[in-house]
Amino acid sequence: MIYLDNNATTAIDPEVLAAIMRCFATGPMNASSQHGVGRQARRQLDAAISTIGGLLGADVDSPAADALILTSGGSESNNLAITGLGDVSAPLVVSSIEHPSVLAVASLMQAEGREVRVLPVCADGDIDLDVADRILATSPTPGLVSVMSANNETGVIQPIAELAKRCRTAAVLLHVDATQSIGKVPFHFADLGIDAATFTAHKFHGPGGIGALWVRSGVAVRPMIFGGEQQYGKRPGTEAVPLVIGMMVALKIAVENLAKNVEKMRALRDQFEADLAAQIADVTFHGKSRARLPMTSCFSLPGVDRQAMLMALDLGGIACSSGSACASGSSRPSHVLEAMGVGEAAINAALRVGFSRFSMEQECRQAVVSMSNVHRRLCQFGGVENLT
Repeated sequence: MIYLDNNATTAIDPEVLAAIMRCFATGPMNASSQHGVGRQARRQLDAAISTIGGLLGADVDSPAADALILTSGGSESNNLAITGLGDVSAPLVVSSIEHPSVLAVASLMQAEGREVRVLPVCADGDIDLDVADRILATSPTPGLVSVMSANNETGVIQPIAELAKRCRTAAVLLHVDATQSIGKVPFHFADLGIDAATFTAHKFHGPGGIGALWVRSGVAVRPMIFGGEQQYGKRPGTEAVPLVIGMMVALKIAVENLAKNVEKMRALRDQFEADLAAQIADVTFHGKSRARLPMTSCFSLPGVDRQAMLMALDLGGIACSSGSACASGSSRPSHVLEAMGVGEAAINAALRVGFSRFSMEQECRQAVVSMSNVHRRLCQFGGVENLT
C-alpha cells in the first residue's frame, strides 16, 4: 500500500514507539498518586509538558504559566475551546472552512440560541480579512473567534498573525486549530499573539489518542468533563503519561528536523503535481496560488466521481482521501471547496493526497501512474464495477 493520507493520520515514528514502550515497561503510571511510583510518573509528565511548551513557544513553567491542557486529540481540544473560552452569551465567529469538530459545536450552540457569525473565504481558500474587520466591529462584540491555521483539505495557510492583531484590537479571544500545522511548519504561540491553540500527536508521527489545548496565561477555561482534580480541574481524568511522552518525543523530532522535512515534502508535492498535470491535462489544483502546507495537494480530476476514484485506487494499493477523515463516512461534498465557490462537478471529482517525511519519491511517481490509469479507465468504462 502506498500511503498518501497523512493529513488524516501519520505512521508512528519507531523512535516514538520505543519511548512509549519504555514508559509502559516501568510499571503503573498514575501521576496523581502520592506514593513513590506516582511521584515518578508526575516527574516524567511534568518534564514532557515542559519540553512540549518550550518547543512551541509556550511558557508552562513560570508562576503565571500558560496552560497546556492534555486531551484525547484534536476534536476534544476544539470542543473544549469552543465551549470553554470567552463569553458564551456573546457571538461566536468561525470560518466557513473549519474542521467538523468546530462547525458541529458551533451549529449546536446556534441551535441553543447563541449567535454564530461565519467568516467567509476567498476563491483561493484564505479567510477574508476585510470581512473579519466588519464582523469584529459589529455589535455585540464577539466572545470568541476560532479559525484554523491551515486547512486540512486544501493545505492553504491562513493569515493568523494578521487576524490575531485584529482580535487583540477588538479585545476578542482567538482560538486557532493548529492540528495541521504543528510539526509540519514553523509555529510559535507567543510570536503569533493568539490566545489558544489545538494540536494532536498523530498528525506528526506520534501516537493516536493524545492531543492538547494550549491556553495563554490569564485566559479562563470552563471544563466540559467533571469529576477529578487533574489538570487543575480543567480536564479531569488520569493523564496518559506514556502517550504524553510519545507526543513529546514526536514533536521534538518534528521541530528539530523541520527545515529538512519541509523541503522534502514540498519537493514531493510539487513533483507529484507536475507529473499529474503532465498525465491529465485538465486537472485542477485547489489553493495552489496561495501559501500551502508543504505536504498537501487537493485536486479535481475531470469526468470522474471522487468515490469511484477512491475505491479504484484503494483496490490498486493507493491510500488517499476526498476530504476530512472525520467526515469520510459521509458522501456529502466538501464544505471547504463549496465555501471557496468551486463548481459542483469539480467538487464531486476532488481528491486529497498528503505526504510525510516517510514518503518516498518512487511511491509518489507510482501513485501518479496509478491515478492516471484509473482516471482513464473510469472515463472510458464509467464505474468501478466495470473495471474488472
